Amino acid sequence: MTRLLFLLFVLPTVIGCRQDISKEPDTKTNGRNEVRFASGFSIVAYKDYSLLTVTQPWPNAEKTFAYVLKKKDAIVPDSLKGFPSVVVPINKIIVTSTTHIPSLEMLGVAQTLVGFPNLKYISSEKILDRAAAGKIRELGSNQSLNTEVVLDLNPDVLIGYGIDNHNPALDNLQNAGIKVVLNGDWNEQNPLGKAEWIKLFGVLYGKEEQADSIFNAVVSGYEKAIALARSAKQRPVVLMGGLFENKWNVASGESWGARFIKDANGQYPWAETKGTGSQSLPFEAVLEKAGNADVWIAPGQFSTLAEVLESNPHYDQFKAFRNKNVYTFKVGKNRGILYYELAPNRPDLVLQDVIKMLHPELLPNHKLVFFEKMK
Repeated sequence: MTRLLFLLFVLPTVIGCRQDISKEPDTKTNGRNEVRFASGFSIVAYKDYSLLTVTQPWPNAEKTFAYVLKKKDAIVPDSLKGFPSVVVPINKIIVTSTTHIPSLEMLGVAQTLVGFPNLKYISSEKILDRAAAGKIRELGSNQSLNTEVVLDLNPDVLIGYGIDNHNPALDNLQNAGIKVVLNGDWNEQNPLGKAEWIKLFGVLYGKEEQADSIFNAVVSGYEKAIALARSAKQRPVVLMGGLFENKWNVASGESWGARFIKDANGQYPWAETKGTGSQSLPFEAVLEKAGNADVWIAPGQFSTLAEVLESNPHYDQFKAFRNKNVYTFKVGKNRGILYYELAPNRPDLVLQDVIKMLHPELLPNHKLVFFEKMK
């Protein structure tokens, strides 16, 4: 999942009950959808249970998945008894994406994490320390999760994700009796929609109010940052990404990354393009349209400007490169990149970082959280 998230700033950056639930199940009682910004899931809360519906587990998904998250001994309507259920609050969890980890830490339940695939991609020092102490076990890769270890750990729930409808590793685990719930946070293009998936973990741990409070603080911080950015006198032009296999993947105008540029009161050369994905362009096309960009963000996995130039000597034709106004992701402990892990949960901090890069005068005391200026 980390490799997938590497493209989130430049691109848009399975299991359950496999039946059509396009119609709201008749629960014979009134509930309230707790989700405000996310488009990929809903949580309808009732007295002793919640109905979680995941509508976008992967891009262009044609299946919808429903789960009943119920308190012990809760009585649920007959119309919901056919759906997978998880008894909450849970005490032991396996997650499969670095983007799931911040929710556990923010809710104060990181100690319940018992397994994770590809521990080497984690940035959180707390989680890495627990893994080093043997409290979190390595599960291999998402495509081939170590079934034996998962069964031995016997989590109350495993939070998985799917890139498409082919998820044999998760299918096998569910068939073996493991409770699997899909998380589609990475599909959201609204920054606040990504962050709202913390509410899923809030329900799992019986910490709904705490999750709401955390999320509301993120919303408030994000909206205040937008208001601050609007006061800027200039609107710098921003270039994102770099060449990969001789093509430049340019984020479409409705993507996550493009949204941050807009909300930070910047200009994005491809802002008018439709879609949340990307388009692959030759170097010359990008240079023609964005050669005079004022700021260049995330040119690739380079540490210095010299490395950027060594990869392609023509990069010096970009104004932002010549002016040394190029930013890359910070690298932390274990060579982990915090942006891949925490950014979806804290879009308010991402936006503040982007404002700092575009309008440093507006946030003179802000220290970049996810990025650093390349030397």
